[in-house]
Amino acid sequence: MKLTFIGTGYVGLVSGVCFSELGNHVTCVDKDAAKIARLNAGESPIYEPGLEELMATGREAGRLQFTDQLTEAVHNAEVIYICVGTPSMPSGEANLSYIKQAAQDIALAMNGYKVIVVKSTVPVGTNDLIESIISQLSPHPFDVVSIPEFLREGSAIQDTLKPDRIIIGTDSEKAAGLLTELHRPLTDRIMVTERRSAEMIKYASNAFLATKISFINEIANICEKVGADVTQVAQGMGYDQRIGSSFLQAGIGYGGSCFPKDTDALIQIAGNVDYEFKLLKSVVEVNKDQRFNVIDKLEHSLGYLSGKRIGIWGLAFKPNTDDVREAPALDIIAALLEAGAEVQAYDPVATPNFRSVFDREAEVEWTNSPLAAAEECDALCLLTDWSEFKSIDLVRVHGVMRQPILIDGRNVYTKEQIDGAAFQYYSVGRPQYGRLDRYEELPIKL
Repeated sequence: MKLTFIGTGYVGLVSGVCFSELGNHVTCVDKDAAKIARLNAGESPIYEPGLEELMATGREAGRLQFTDQLTEAVHNAEVIYICVGTPSMPSGEANLSYIKQAAQDIALAMNGYKVIVVKSTVPVGTNDLIESIISQLSPHPFDVVSIPEFLREGSAIQDTLKPDRIIIGTDSEKAAGLLTELHRPLTDRIMVTERRSAEMIKYASNAFLATKISFINEIANICEKVGADVTQVAQGMGYDQRIGSSFLQAGIGYGGSCFPKDTDALIQIAGNVDYEFKLLKSVVEVNKDQRFNVIDKLEHSLGYLSGKRIGIWGLAFKPNTDDVREAPALDIIAALLEAGAEVQAYDPVATPNFRSVFDREAEVEWTNSPLAAAEECDALCLLTDWSEFKSIDLVRVHGVMRQPILIDGRNVYTKEQIDGAAFQYYSVGRPQYGRLDRYEELPIKL
């Protein structure tokens, strides 16, 4: 099929490249001429493992092109995907200005029947709005369909080519049939719903996953107080098929472009219909507080932070991406600087993006290796679980530090690794390795 993707952010670029890999003829459109020039030079504007290789394959086969000329791309397409951003406004509501502009641009460029797929994450009812905008501006027939995306940064290609499910929101049999045919090579788990349900499925899915993360972090905080190990607790919970093991990894909370934005938006959507989403509000509050447990552990181990040198491993909100949106490192480093600490930081790929958005970047020493970030530090904090940190020689790290204090915000290391390197070690919801049992201090009778 001939497909056009409007917007070359994470969703549009990865989806377009992957659909070209399946044999479709794909045009990716963006108004940013500089970004299009980079794409045509074979350079991806985002860090996603394997993406540039697939881009090269698609372009060499003549199935993939990048352009800033929307009209021609719409003319040639059977299916047009809207993949523009919907950033949060101060109220928490999604900003739909890019969506509305895309709808107008498509309407003015249409030259016949088109299926218009909304892949951007949008509030319930937005597909109806898009339909209204286009119908007022174009005499041509069309169908607007909601197909929410469920991509994870760092594994977006795998998620696109082998999805858990495809949700197609439409009441048009013609559009449903065409899109089912298009997506059939990906999975047979295709569900056709009406549009508003499809829009809600995206928000409900992300809100539920965010709830699991905040729940296990609350359990981890209790585990620290009662002497339990949250990794064992999560494993035992995960064996229950009703619960499952995914998203039960305790840590310093979620970040990124989806969970924070979508939870805030769903709270606002509920508020707009006079419903207070108490559970989700608590999930957001727990997540905001969880990252500051790193600061609490530093203060407990060091006594005070002023004048202390703190090393930071990891700036991206998760490994295998350079995305720093809502990354815990933003708040943690800001709090360290506010407390008078000296900070030196390292991330394999995300440092440029972090520096571009961090107001106090001039106060941080940016290093080019994990060892350099740990050198002469009073404590070291692991905030992103990159494989580079998981496999590092902790004995060498111990040797370059001023004090061997390690705060593991992602529960990366085993007891054997820590004991072998003789660190004073703090993780999330697990025993502090190397110390005597403290059961006699617990506020319970044994």
